Parts: sequence; structure tokens; C-alpha cells
Amino acid sequence: MGTGSDDDERSFFSEAPIRPAAKARTLDEKPHYLGHRDRLRERFSAAGGDALPDYELLELLLFRLIPRSDTKPVAKALLSRFGTLAEVLGAPVGLLQEVKGIGPAVALDLKVVAATAQRMARGEVRGREVLSSWQQLLDYCRSAMAFEEREQFRILFLDKKNALIADEVQQVGTVDHTPVYPREVVKRALELSATAIILVHNHPSGDPTPSRADIEMTKEIIDAAKRLGIAVHDHIIIGRKGYSSMKGLLLI
Repeated sequence: MGTGSDDDERSFFSEAPIRPAAKARTLDEKPHYLGHRDRLRERFSAAGGDALPDYELLELLLFRLIPRSDTKPVAKALLSRFGTLAEVLGAPVGLLQEVKGIGPAVALDLKVVAATAQRMARGEVRGREVLSSWQQLLDYCRSAMAFEEREQFRILFLDKKNALIADEVQQVGTVDHTPVYPREVVKRALELSATAIILVHNHPSGDPTPSRADIEMTKEIIDAAKRLGIAVHDHIIIGRKGYSSMKGLLLI
């Protein structure tokens, strides 16, 4: 017969719940996210990208870039940081890498996707009559410039049928200023045999409202181009949330 302390000890162990040992994953057991990936691919295949929210479309993209991990938290973290799918793809490599799960290789791959999307958007307007494809033109300019950290001054050169001949970034400036030289703009238009141009630049601040300097510079280019028979159809300012048209605002 045991002592009281022995009885207490037996009682403690007899009443303690038996906890099952942690289940080890077998070699044949698949990670939980693989089934999710298959289901998401099936939904995309059946209904297309428009049926998926931004985070799921971004997940699909990340499947290839991050093959051995659950990409849903990464996709949601990217959207939480930058806002929209367009802003994720437009974000600089350095900022992308600040998001947990995004290393240098994945950040670079996302920029490759962004460059591919821009190339596709440019293909939608190249060689077409630009003034009748205005929305495609705006979509292209926004994808190319809206999320740049510095100001870019871009010129779209058009032929006599207003089809796009060339699209060139003429100057890159600071966060709030880009030096523009009217003579250089007109000179390049003559080199390309362009009969019309559209001026485009971005405001990294996000606000596309034209500044007084923007308006004055545009009028100088219009005056210089007019003397040589080159029309300036518009000056578009691109911001993260929209755009402004100087012609639409009756500023030119």
C-alpha cells in the first residue's frame, strides 16, 4: 500500500488527458495550399480574370514566382501596402522587397510582368489613329508613368493620319520638376517627320492638376511647333488616381 503522496501522484496522472502526438506529414501528403492553387486555377480557367478579385489574380501570378509557399498572405500584404494591382506592379523593386515574402528575384519578376503589360498596352495604340483610341492611349500612359517616383516628360509623335510613329521619354527629372526644352521637342518631331505631337508627363505626388509652370511650358512648345507646321493636340498629366487634359481644361 502506497503513501498518500503516491496516491496523489497516481490520481494526477490518471486524470490528465492523453494528448495525441503531433502528426508528422508523410512523404505523400501535400501542403494545404496546393489544393487551393488547383481550385483557383480552375476558377480562372472557367470564368477568366474578371471573375477574380485583385488578390486572387495576384496569387495566381505568385504561384509561379513562389512555388513552395502559401501565396495568399503575400498577395494580401502587397495590396495592403500599395493599394491596387496596378500599384503593386508599378512599385519600385526596393519597396516591393520590403514586403515579407518578396525577395530580389520575385521583385524583379513582378517588374518583368509590369513591363510586359506596358508593352501590350503600347501595342494597342501603335499604328492606330490615336484620337479615336483615346482611352487605350490613356491606359497605356497610366501603366507606363503613373507610379514612377520621378517626373518623366514623354512625347507621342504622330503622322499626318494621327497614327503613333514613336513614343519617347525626353527627360527624367526630380520628384516635382522636369526640365523641358521646346527646341529639342520640335527638333525631334522634325527628325521623325511627325506632323503632330501629344505631350505627357507624370506627377509623382499623385495630383494631376497642371501647375502654372506646366501651362507656360506647354504654350512655349505650342508656339515653337506652330511655326514649323507641327500641331500639339494635348498635354496630358498623369497621376496615380487619374489624369488631366490641358485641352479638356481649356488651358491650351
